[in-house]
Amino acid sequence: MSPTPSRSKPNAPLRWILMLAGVLVVFGGVFLVKAVFARKTNAFFDHMPQPAVAVSTYTAKTERWSSDNQAVGTLVAVNGTNVTTESGGVVRSIEFQAGQPVRAGDVLVRLNTANEEATLKALDAAATLAQVQAGRWTRLGQDQLVSKDDVQQKQTAAASARAQAEAQRALIAQKTIRAPFSGVLGIRQVNLGQYVAPGAPIVTLQQLDPIYVNFSLPEQMIDEVAPGTAVTARVDALPGKVFEGKVTAVEPLVDSSTRNFGVQATLRNPDGTLRPGSFARVGFSLGGARDVVVIPQTAVSFNPYGNSVFVVTKTARKPGETDMQGKPLTGDKFIVTQRFVKTGATRGDLIAVSDGLKAGETVVTSGLLKLRNDAEVTINNRVQPAADLHPQVQNR
Repeated sequence: MSPTPSRSKPNAPLRWILMLAGVLVVFGGVFLVKAVFARKTNAFFDHMPQPAVAVSTYTAKTERWSSDNQAVGTLVAVNGTNVTTESGGVVRSIEFQAGQPVRAGDVLVRLNTANEEATLKALDAAATLAQVQAGRWTRLGQDQLVSKDDVQQKQTAAASARAQAEAQRALIAQKTIRAPFSGVLGIRQVNLGQYVAPGAPIVTLQQLDPIYVNFSLPEQMIDEVAPGTAVTARVDALPGKVFEGKVTAVEPLVDSSTRNFGVQATLRNPDGTLRPGSFARVGFSLGGARDVVVIPQTAVSFNPYGNSVFVVTKTARKPGETDMQGKPLTGDKFIVTQRFVKTGATRGDLIAVSDGLKAGETVVTSGLLKLRNDAEVTINNRVQPAADLHPQVQNR
């Protein structure tokens, strides 16, 4: 018989090394292909031409606007308060009707003063007795029958008794509640027999003629509005009526949170038609007409850090420019540039630009959210946003 050939034992470490090398080669190739693909993709998107954004435009123009300005305000009574009492007590009589006009000093409510009046009689009697004793001791002192110190003590006791009686008389007077000023009463808030604590409201009282209107203006106008400036006011409750007045006070402090300052004007209100707390539209003039650069309000991006517009400029295309499909582009190229501007008053759909824009420059009026600096745009003015000086609302 022929001898059986011996089999060699498998080399386990070598097999593991070869297997690991194969795995590294496979995964390394996968990651290499992925890295190359990602690099080429990024390079494609980095150099890919951006599609032009379709926008509408408006050419800034100069218009002559009057220096009239507007603000919103609140009507405030010259004098207005909740009538109350300094001393508590039970309501004995109510001598007014809700909603009626009253004059300063008219009695409104009387509180029960029976106990106080009895105490006053006792204090008056004690004051009379102390005065008689003081007079007697004064005569004795003149005859040098008593010391000056005893005389002064009696005189002091008499003065103290009179003061206590006067204090009680003032307490009784406080329980007769009178109108502190002329005006119109509101709704009664107490009833007969009710105990009224000190400081509790009894009825509101408002002085309606004249009446204040308080409004705020931006700090840029603090040197333009002065006491004596004529104002007009309109309220929604009285359509078509215009109330005239003058600025009577300007707040010297600018609110640090809003950068506005307060203005107060006084209006004539003889019929009492204007009521405190009402919303009012205030108009006032700052002088003659002036030329301003105007654009639609839709062209302005209003931001906390500053208002801006996108200005359109026309440039020549570079040779070899292509679109996303690789087709060559011809003709002029429109580029937008963001520019910060200082805005002013508004009239209808238009807004004045006092700095940052010149008449004749073209601004974007729609599609602002899709734009960025140096972006290419195409102009489509077939649909324009409103840009009327005096817009009219149509009923539909």
